[in-house]
Amino acid sequence: MRSIFILTFCGLLLGCAQSPTGRSQVLLFSEAEMQQLGEASFNQIKEQEKISSSRADTAYVQCISDRLVAEIPAGFGQRQWEVVVFDSPQINAFALPGGKIGVYNGLLKVAKNQDQVAAVVGHEIAHVLARHSNERVSRTQLSNLGLSAADMALGQSGLRQPAMAALGLGVQVGYLLPYGREQESEADRLGLELMARAGFNPEESISLWRNMSAASSGQQPPELLSTHPSHGTRTQELNAAMPNALALYQQARAQGKSPACRR
Repeated sequence: MRSIFILTFCGLLLGCAQSPTGRSQVLLFSEAEMQQLGEASFNQIKEQEKISSSRADTAYVQCISDRLVAEIPAGFGQRQWEVVVFDSPQINAFALPGGKIGVYNGLLKVAKNQDQVAAVVGHEIAHVLARHSNERVSRTQLSNLGLSAADMALGQSGLRQPAMAALGLGVQVGYLLPYGREQESEADRLGLELMARAGFNPEESISLWRNMSAASSGQQPPELLSTHPSHGTRTQELNAAMPNALALYQQARAQGKSPACRR
């Protein structure tokens, strides 16, 4: 037990980091390890989920994603992102380390235009940019004091499955575990800025979450019982961040960034 405690304490010291908004994080895994996990998880999803045959839907989501990815800071490193649309009624989307974006075509019934789709995809990309997956996997491993030092490499089978489960993948493919409320709020803010920089109207994010609220009417638990912010809290926080996002949007428009992605 003493050696496990020391290992955990050392991990905390070595893994301390800050998110793009200055929030403290514990990150135990390298970018290369997280990319490996993201790629393996995405390949598994593609094997077990039905990929949409709609070229129009795929081109539409690809168009939106390309414009968002173009605004990712050069220092992030990942420039090419794979985009796949899945044939499922789920109102959901996700992004994974390694440059992977998945969108369920059920989302396209709720997100009524390119700006609303950009709000969702930008939010999911923001989770990756803020290293939320690494943070969640790291927390999972720190809470499992039964792991030995040898299990701290992602390539070893003893850690692979728990790590995938921490990403919400591998146990029930297609079901994505929610991030914590802090992470969700952070992704909202960063995603709002990303879509605005790409020339998408950030005000449409408010309409999107109203649509989401209507689509999940009676299904979302009270905020204190959920890791997600309530729709009301989410809208309030987006409104607070809107002046800065609108300034970025106007700047992007002045630079000629005017996306025209259509289904």
